[in-house]
Amino acid sequence: MKSLTATYETLTLDEPRPGVVVITLSRPQRSNAMTNTMFAELEHAAEALDAEDDCRVVILTGAGTAFCAGYDLADADDLAGLGALGMLDQQERAARALLAVRSLRAPVIAAINGAAAGGGLSLALAADIRIAAPTAKFNAAFVRIGLSAGDLGTSWLLTRLIGPAHASEICFTGRLVEADEAAGIGLVNSISDHLLDDAIALAERIAQNSPGGVQLSKRALQANLEVSSYAAALELENRGQALLTRSADMPEALNAFKEHRPAVFTGR
Repeated sequence: MKSLTATYETLTLDEPRPGVVVITLSRPQRSNAMTNTMFAELEHAAEALDAEDDCRVVILTGAGTAFCAGYDLADADDLAGLGALGMLDQQERAARALLAVRSLRAPVIAAINGAAAGGGLSLALAADIRIAAPTAKFNAAFVRIGLSAGDLGTSWLLTRLIGPAHASEICFTGRLVEADEAAGIGLVNSISDHLLDDAIALAERIAQNSPGGVQLSKRALQANLEVSSYAAALELENRGQALLTRSADMPEALNAFKEHRPAVFTGR
């Protein structure tokens, strides 16, 4: 993939299996805390991968012992002096990065290897699937520094993922949620002692399927979180299925089933 040749200051990109790309947040000395450079690079990397038809699944993880500690507090002293419009620009810069990750055509798996705090929790929530190491922990720490949990999509995504009662208690207290509790309330899909290996294995299972089918499944799942009616959901699903029956992958899958062989999907 052409996008893997790009050089980043705060990220590394790797393709451990064909079509499976691992994005690693790479500021381990700062617990992979977010900076404006990281926001810009996340947005660029996500958009570049989205343009790659061969990119089937993206795994997002952190270098060292943390996933992401949120916005780097070493830069936070400047925020109060930005003014209203300056702070809005700062927020929109960060939001574009997370939106680019969430908007990837390919599914995104967050392999959460340690602390995911504040904006790091927001980034984990932007993924489609979350797998946690036993050492992972989560908090919406915004209220502890005088800010709102209505940040970078957290208030929308967390509520839909774990329900308003759990989300409210976690956001109002800013407390830590350990990996076992996170799995129990549905914040993560599973806990793994072999985090990256298991994330790659899951990505390979996804990548074995029709690229168009997976991508339009993701689009339907995300879009139907936002539609207001069952009828609207059906309409969106109907369009997706109609499009996929025009692709080469559906007849290939049917022929493979009849011939008792694995399907060879091309995404065309």
